[in-house]
Amino acid sequence: MVHPLPSPLAPGDLLYAIAPSGALRATEKFEAGVAVWRKRGYRVELSPTYDTRWGYLAGSDEQRRQQLLNALKDPSYRGVLCVRGGYGGTRLLENFQWPTGISKWLIGFSDITSLLWSSQMSGGVHGPLLTTISQEAHWSLQRLFNWLENQTLEPLKGHSWVSGIATGKLLPANLTVATCLLNTTHEPNFAGAILAFEDVTEAPYRLDRMLTHWRMLGKFDQVAGIALGRFSQCEPPANIPSFSAKEVLQERLGDLGIPIVANLPFGHDGVNAALPFGIQAKIEARADGPGLLSFPNHYRQPL
Repeated sequence: MVHPLPSPLAPGDLLYAIAPSGALRATEKFEAGVAVWRKRGYRVELSPTYDTRWGYLAGSDEQRRQQLLNALKDPSYRGVLCVRGGYGGTRLLENFQWPTGISKWLIGFSDITSLLWSSQMSGGVHGPLLTTISQEAHWSLQRLFNWLENQTLEPLKGHSWVSGIATGKLLPANLTVATCLLNTTHEPNFAGAILAFEDVTEAPYRLDRMLTHWRMLGKFDQVAGIALGRFSQCEPPANIPSFSAKEVLQERLGDLGIPIVANLPFGHDGVNAALPFGIQAKIEARADGPGLLSFPNHYRQPL
């Protein structure tokens, strides 16, 4: 169950930067990302182990888990900024108990899906990482701050694949990471939900395999609608017999009998519009035409 939102952020608030997943690589982009938040007026404190490396991970599981716990338990931190994705968040969830009564913002995407879905924090935001936020389009950056500071959120425009209208709690995710959480204690309740998926560097047959797994488990049975962002670098090599990523997504999702809006501006390798976890969202899809993902309780003016 998602609880009421944390109180809005405001310039001057203290934020804590952690690396719960992969080891930091792009130092310049990371520093530029920290500068974005500081320019906005926020104080950003870096975890002492944010740049630690243990293989492909940003430190041992215990180091990364302790970063997360420190960020959550210290009331002086109003929000948690994730350094990057990669891999490693799910490792933290083994035998992990989330602290109770925590209300703060948690911002990240890609591998951070593991934390967003497991914690079900009301302040969870599927949005830019510290290593990606400096490349964000101005309108998308402003949209993120509008949400965090004012709880207003403009609709996103896409393209309709399956017509219909649906409302439900929004569950944004990286498809690969979300698939790894199925049938675990960290899987959220899908009843009446709108799933919002994106992914990167997954060949069409791997997308097929994951979506078929969802179908065989019956996980789409109670879903109200699906919103699709960018599936970047997912096309097959030239001269290899294959479906395209779009063909796989349409074939594996198109017969579910629920509205689908695709080509929404979120995901890797491009604009990554913020999508809050668990808030009420609405999909409006008209056959082979424009589609809309909106947030009825949280916007003033459409784009």
